Amino acid sequence: MSLIRFGVSIPVTLIKKFDLLIRRKNYSNRSEAIRDLIRKELVEEEIEENGDAVGVLHILYNHHRRELSEKLTDIQHKHHNLILSAMHIHLDHDNCIEVIVMQGESQKLKSLADLLIAAKGVKHGKLNLTSTGKYLV
Repeated sequence: MSLIRFGVSIPVTLIKKFDLLIRRKNYSNRSEAIRDLIRKELVEEEIEENGDAVGVLHILYNHHRRELSEKLTDIQHKHHNLILSAMHIHLDHDNCIEVIVMQGESQKLKSLADLLIAAKGVKHGKLNLTSTGKYLV
């Protein structure tokens, strides 16, 4: 892989904050951190353009809630073409978390996540999307 060097002018206060961030996140140098920031923006742009994405959704809920587990399973079966895998974890006597790995068009993944999170009885949920990496080097 060939590399290109370029200069960037940054105010002192901004570079000091950036250097603190680099240390907190354990980057070995500024170049690595800048490359990751660029990749992050490119991934977000790809997702916004409704490209192919991979998503990890977690939902936290009380498994004693009447018919909730069945409803969540039913929703997942209706969208089986988007779901790669699901893992159900018993956190304690009352609470469970499901981690669902999905792949497909980003807008479809967001809609499915919204449907699952909005199910009555779900306490919390969050979807994290990333690119499939096809276009990132």
